[in-house]
Amino acid sequence: MGEQSKMVKICTEHQEELEEITLTADGFEDALIGYGRQFNYPVAVYDVEKCLNILQLRDGITEDEAVEYFEYNVQGAYVGKSTPVFIYSYYV
Repeated sequence: MGEQSKMVKICTEHQEELEEITLTADGFEDALIGYGRQFNYPVAVYDVEKCLNILQLRDGITEDEAVEYFEYNVQGAYVGKSTPVFIYSYYV
């Protein structure tokens, strides 16, 4: 079994436990792409593009408005050591 397959299996086996001990971003469940560790604390990991799409569709706002709201109110909110991580995916 390859390294990536092992990690997927570990995450799948422990998903319920991780959901209980990590902080999540309300309303962005469909943008959750996995879990990681930051300074030895488990954290939820979200895809920024998916978060922005959720805001645009849910709130009926423009892309610029979604970016402004997201950067200040979501990504910019520190809620402790298990604050979620937001990543920008780049496809090459």
